[in-house]
Amino acid sequence: MIDMAQPTNIIYLASKSPRRRELLKQIGVQFELLMMREQSPRVDVDEVPLRDESAHAYVQRIVLLKAAMATKAMRERRLPLRPILTADTTVTIDGDVLGKPVDRGDAVRMLKRLAGESHQVLTAIAVVANGEVKHALSTSFVAFAPLTDEEIRRYVDSGEPMDKAGGYAVQGLAARFIVKLSGSYSGVMGLPLYETTALLRQCGLHI
Repeated sequence: MIDMAQPTNIIYLASKSPRRRELLKQIGVQFELLMMREQSPRVDVDEVPLRDESAHAYVQRIVLLKAAMATKAMRERRLPLRPILTADTTVTIDGDVLGKPVDRGDAVRMLKRLAGESHQVLTAIAVVANGEVKHALSTSFVAFAPLTDEEIRRYVDSGEPMDKAGGYAVQGLAARFIVKLSGSYSGVMGLPLYETTALLRQCGLHI
């Protein structure tokens, strides 16, 4: 168990994602950023999938690893003890994990893979508080329309795919590609608000 102080109504968000910040603000959660890579001491999380690891196992392993690393960073920086929220999102199709594109060609490859097909978006969240780590997993299904090479090229040229799991942003230009979404829209964005609210309430926060 991780020793933590009693939660307050302010949490740490251990993520640099602007989308997660927007979503927390949407439900009125007060937070401070806990950046693991940009501040000293730097904390790195190895996000490479293990051999034969399923997408579901992968995303849950990574979010718990992020929770442990964020807790370590909070202590080593001697920050006030507060609940910590971490999240990780991955896209999976036919059992393969699609993370963030490493370059333009990788983004094109991912979008060609998704075009005209259905895929899953998995977002795992974890909250560290009261000496415990609570976690949850949101699973959503997204269907893309068929895409031409020109549509893919223009979308990649926009720059939007480059820091997004699966190479697209549901709340951005890629919304025009989506035929159907079943599950959590906010989960596809990167932070499922129903599950997040439930975990924070379990930890004693007033949401």
